Amino acid sequence: MPLVSMTEMLKKANAEGYAVGQFNLNNLEFTQAILQAAEEEKSPVILGVSEGAGRYMGGFKTVVKMVEGLMEDYNITVPVAIHLDHGSSYDKCKEAIDAGFTSVMIDASHDPFEQNIEITSKVVEYAHSKGVSVEAELGTVGGQEDDVVADGVIYADAKECEELVQRTGIDCLAPALGSVHGPYKGEPNLGFTEMEEIRGLTGVPLVLHGGTGIPTKDIQRAISLGTAKINVNTENQIASAKKVREVLAADEKMYDPRRYLGPAREAIKATVIGKMREFGSANKA
Repeated sequence: MPLVSMTEMLKKANAEGYAVGQFNLNNLEFTQAILQAAEEEKSPVILGVSEGAGRYMGGFKTVVKMVEGLMEDYNITVPVAIHLDHGSSYDKCKEAIDAGFTSVMIDASHDPFEQNIEITSKVVEYAHSKGVSVEAELGTVGGQEDDVVADGVIYADAKECEELVQRTGIDCLAPALGSVHGPYKGEPNLGFTEMEEIRGLTGVPLVLHGGTGIPTKDIQRAISLGTAKINVNTENQIASAKKVREVLAADEKMYDPRRYLGPAREAIKATVIGKMREFGSANKA
């Protein structure tokens, strides 16, 4: 199956009351694990690629070719989107689209509102001409993810969300409502009242960034209020690193990377499968 955009994937999720996971790629093993999990669970999946991870893996074209090669070799039959996570500019979004990405996020949430609309509109115009879906953000998600650093959380304004959607034509919206990138310090405190209002005003699928560490009851409530995409990266990274440490500690003479990265891949796959079941996307492909 060829790569697809997120548009129909997220509309279906909203209509049927589940969310699709975005699982970030960090290397070959992460990509293998996520695709294998999606196929086994018969779940649609979004492969998130940050600009930093894209650079680490060689570039956007390398990432696309790696994904396409694995999909062919593994005979992947479920819907798969490759999504630029936190695109920093129009040029970076265009670069990803031209490399074969099927979805992009333009994150101009740190810019003044009118500038956010201007940049996002430009990205939407180019992306939609290529059949590519677009996600945008308002407010500030706390924590750090690669090049994206935020000190504290600023909730998205519901009226601004409505205006952004109407004036830009984005396909989905990530309103900052209390989630953070990376591990939580204390209990997550999501703004469900604001989430419900924003969904009602915008009518587009909502995106929850910082999906690691949020209790299942909160995940389910967010889905019921229009969240159709949930981003997970930290949880997979932690599971992978833990397994590598365990394997190397058990055999100090081990040096073949396949012997420790293989088990790490299985740990990531198990984590992704758990998330797909939690989000309700299993058997929805």
